[in-house]
Amino acid sequence: MKRLCVFCGSSPGANGAYREAAEGLGRLLAREGIGLVYGGASVGLMGAVADAALAAGGEVTGVIPRALEEKEIAHPGLTALHVVGSMHERKALMAELSHGFIALPGGMGTFEEFFEVLTWGQLGMHHKPCGLLNVAGYYDRLAAFLDHTVAERFVKGEHREMIIVEADPARLLERFRSYRSPAAKKWLDRESL
Repeated sequence: MKRLCVFCGSSPGANGAYREAAEGLGRLLAREGIGLVYGGASVGLMGAVADAALAAGGEVTGVIPRALEEKEIAHPGLTALHVVGSMHERKALMAELSHGFIALPGGMGTFEEFFEVLTWGQLGMHHKPCGLLNVAGYYDRLAAFLDHTVAERFVKGEHREMIIVEADPARLLERFRSYRSPAAKKWLDRESL
């Protein structure tokens, strides 16, 4: 893995553990020689993961839409900063530059970005690992809901298993290294069509 994309909040969140985890992940990526690709901002958990990776000598690539750059939240000290025209272009370039995807705690944007790349994986458009860094149980309820989607036959078990959930970033990276995407077809009831 040369580069991993990290989706996370532009807010620091309510729990100091979120910032600590972002900083820890940034340092770990740098130590492992894995470049960080992220949304390019200097604020919240986004800024924390980037600052920690940079301070540890890591490569950090930001991808930010022009509209957000103009609001002066773009990180000024990155290895590379790509300014794009839209959120769609941002996500496409982040995916192209990355060999896997991690979601730290975040809000709507984090969920949307993570589930879009996960869906691309489900459809076979890429074979890259997707994981949730479950800091302080932040993703416990989401993981339980995803299990519910399998029980209700909206998601195949193999596709649910594509989401690697770990509380420890080193363990998450270890599982990324051994990840193999499933060969399952998307549709649960294809034979009934």
